[in-house]
Amino acid sequence: MKSSFLPRSRILLFFLLVFAIVLLAKLFLIQIVHSNFYTEAAERQYATPSGNIFERGTIYFTRKDGQLVSAATQTTGFKVAIDPTKITDAEAVFQKLSAKITLNHEDFSLKAARAGDPYEEIAFHLSQAQADSISALKIPGVSIFKEKWRLYPGENLAAHTLGLVGYKGDELAGRYGLEKEYNSVLATGNQNPYVNFFAEVFSNINHTFFEDEGKTGDIVTTIEPAIEDFLEKKLAQVKEKYQVDSVGGIIMNPADGSIYALAALPDFNPNDFSKVKQITILNNPLVENVLEFGSVVKPLVMAAALDAGVVTAKTTYNDNGSVIVENKEIFNFDKEGRGPGTSMQEVLSQSLNTGMVFVYKKLGKERLREYFLSYGIDKKTGVDLPNETGGLVSNILKSPRDIEYANASFGQGIALTPMAMIRALASLGNGGNLVVPHVVKKIKYDDGMEKEMTYPTSRVKISEATGEEITRMLVEVMDKALKGGATKMEHYSVAVKTGTAQVANRESGGYYEDRHTHSFFGYFPAYDPKFVVLLYAVNPKGIRYASETWADPFIDITKFLLNYYQVPPDR
Repeated sequence: MKSSFLPRSRILLFFLLVFAIVLLAKLFLIQIVHSNFYTEAAERQYATPSGNIFERGTIYFTRKDGQLVSAATQTTGFKVAIDPTKITDAEAVFQKLSAKITLNHEDFSLKAARAGDPYEEIAFHLSQAQADSISALKIPGVSIFKEKWRLYPGENLAAHTLGLVGYKGDELAGRYGLEKEYNSVLATGNQNPYVNFFAEVFSNINHTFFEDEGKTGDIVTTIEPAIEDFLEKKLAQVKEKYQVDSVGGIIMNPADGSIYALAALPDFNPNDFSKVKQITILNNPLVENVLEFGSVVKPLVMAAALDAGVVTAKTTYNDNGSVIVENKEIFNFDKEGRGPGTSMQEVLSQSLNTGMVFVYKKLGKERLREYFLSYGIDKKTGVDLPNETGGLVSNILKSPRDIEYANASFGQGIALTPMAMIRALASLGNGGNLVVPHVVKKIKYDDGMEKEMTYPTSRVKISEATGEEITRMLVEVMDKALKGGATKMEHYSVAVKTGTAQVANRESGGYYEDRHTHSFFGYFPAYDPKFVVLLYAVNPKGIRYASETWADPFIDITKFLLNYYQVPPDR
């Protein structure tokens, strides 16, 4: 008897333990994971006959201390619907309702006149007070229902990154930005929490251990809201001051590709995107549009020549102010020559096109092509935002002509997205690594599990030593050349380069004589950079060079980041 009792008691204890674990799991699901669903169970009397209440996962910004801030979330309110079959005097009903809420008379009359239609929605996003005031009127044929909708607390903040939720036909889903890119993760509305106890527990276990596909939840981004806000304000100042056609910027960690801020103007408020007059404003130009950036490309080519051993910073040439390539004359920006003994350092410091043609000739077509392509300019970056465009670089991939390579050496004739440009430039400061720019750091699934996002890194062709040398040259640009050395920071080394490029005429070919793109990039602290910044402005008015447009805003951004993150001085 004793020997048979012991195994049975162990079996019973085992099943009790399993039951306790399952029960705890269920309690966790009810009280933590699905708490919102069960809270709403008490409010089912508000369910609308037009469909289920809209549900969607949250998108978060991440503050520097790790605190999460809602960037796109759900908010709850009320909507008003009418039953035209029960309304005998539409005008009287309109007058009573319009005294409480704003209504469009024509729209209301049209809906109220639809005989035989028992349900028409006439007002949305009402507060509790508004709903109560209408309910108190007790108008036959007028009903109030609870609703949820997408809310972007920051309004325009990071609008191009977040995107929006909208209808396409009868489907309500993410249409731009992260809302589109991660729509399948964020679209939690079709989940039903009222499922079989064991089915939910074990299906969640299965998903946890075997797959992420089909799981829904929240998105945690790398965007730091204070940095995003600061960047957007600086862009707005430049846009207003110089009446630019468009302006944009990216702030990224060059070591791993985490993006702290990215913005472009004009932008939009995703809470009220119906006011956007041009639908192209909803597109993200930082990943969808290409630009010829001009002289910010020069450090990439100079680094290639340094790495190949065909020049050093002290190598000199005779600068005549112009150079002939295949019967075409290429000029310096001011058409002035600096004479013999002009060094490669001066080519960067004074942004001399003739010097870059000299560098290209030292490198040759094949090596220039190899180094250029190692920066990934012919490929998409893989950024986790929709509709990314690849670079237009066929002139250096296929053309046998010297003039194409000569133009490319100083950034004219090749067009990249701002995202591809900052990724290539970041490799100069991070030891020769090509990172994947990204804005998502984590997914918090509804089943309580989390997925940390990982992104691969590859090598460019330049060595770490070359990266250090080109960095030293770019620090000298900051310390001695930019605004005559007035921008030098006493306790921090900052590597910079400006760019002024002609704007291509996509309709008739060639370039506009009076339109330019001003760009500026920099990374700091230069020899172990925590930030890389790229800024651009298309067609600024009343100003000639990028150093005039961007030097002061860049310095403001640099000082803000160093102070905000309390980065120790490096000199």
